[in-house]
Amino acid sequence: MVSDAQSRLVVGLVGGSHLVNHAYFMLLPPIFGPLRSDLGLTDAQLGVALGTVGVVVTALQLPFGSLSDSRSRTSVLAISLTFGAVGAILTATAQSYAWLLAASVVTGVGIAGHHPAHYPLIGAATTADTRGRAYSVHGFTGAIGLAAPPAIVATASTLGLDWRVAIGAIAIVGAVYGVVCLLAFDRLVREAITHPSSSGGEAAAAGATDVTDTADASLTTRIRRELGTVVSSPPILALTVLWFVSSMAGWGIKQYTATLLSSGYPVSDAAANFAVSAMLVTGAVLIFAGGWLTDRYSPGPVLVGGYAALVLVAGALALGTLPLVGALALVLVLSATVDGSRPARAALADAFSTDDSAGKNFGFLTIGISGGAAVAPPVLAVVVSRAGVAAAFWAVAGIGVLAVALTLVVLTVGGRRALGTAQPGD
Repeated sequence: MVSDAQSRLVVGLVGGSHLVNHAYFMLLPPIFGPLRSDLGLTDAQLGVALGTVGVVVTALQLPFGSLSDSRSRTSVLAISLTFGAVGAILTATAQSYAWLLAASVVTGVGIAGHHPAHYPLIGAATTADTRGRAYSVHGFTGAIGLAAPPAIVATASTLGLDWRVAIGAIAIVGAVYGVVCLLAFDRLVREAITHPSSSGGEAAAAGATDVTDTADASLTTRIRRELGTVVSSPPILALTVLWFVSSMAGWGIKQYTATLLSSGYPVSDAAANFAVSAMLVTGAVLIFAGGWLTDRYSPGPVLVGGYAALVLVAGALALGTLPLVGALALVLVLSATVDGSRPARAALADAFSTDDSAGKNFGFLTIGISGGAAVAPPVLAVVVSRAGVAAAFWAVAGIGVLAVALTLVVLTVGGRRALGTAQPGD
């Protein structure tokens, strides 16, 4: 049994790591302008640099998940925090496009490790009746991390400091936090939390004997076997599709809400952007409500309620006939319809995972998030170009309907685990 103090320590440490890793993820967008002028880069080159981060993150999810499940969750955490800080330093000191691409690769390696390490650590340190709130903390600190680099770069610019100083400061703070975090895990956190149980590892090894001995297995065989352990779980497959769909909806909301307000309602561009900022803050805060509801009522009702609210809110805004006050009020809670469900999605994934599969499962689920973020921009851009921004919000409402249906599928194939009655490792 994990003590409350141990649980709070792990959730706090992982939350801090989430903030740092999301800050690394947002290093490039705030400095696109300076990179164009200082390094002479084009928008296409900057897009490739940013895309490189995403490709590396996606490619390493399952390898890091396997390492987290078979060896040590904190070893993956150490890789994540170390490579992330080094990548930020390389970004701050970049002198050429090749240098920036190398920095993107290193940063991507760092970012890739945080989900396969974070979620199993939280799952091992919490119980079913506290896990939702723990994932709320995780989601909230991640939101702060995404918001930090733009604010830091803007502050540095206001003070007359170079963008390299701002990115360098993020790197230094991240490196210091990494050292503190890893020392705390090494000295203060029980091994039962930082490492998967031996029984899980033995079971995995036993399951591999009909293929070949683990030490002699080819890389292709091992990859195939690891992937097979994930895709053989119908609940995880269904939940991955749900994470993909949720990611598409979240991207559409964040990208087009300001445009919808300024084009469909009597709102200036500046006021529309301010409303979007307020929406994102509200969504980050209401993550805590989603976590409390998950712990109180189980994940299923929270997901169905959140996605049903997404359908209603997105559809109402798409009409373009609401009073301005009503439209702004709905905008404030729009992001929360997706963000508030994040603790419930994570709690379900944890319930579907055993002690030796949580890292791989959450890595696979993260691929779903990345896939949604990759597919949504071109798809919704086509919708907007051909039918207008209101049509994009009808599309988001349609995605909400699909999310409700997928949630029911997940709850059906997940059985009793979907109701939150099973602990990880059952």
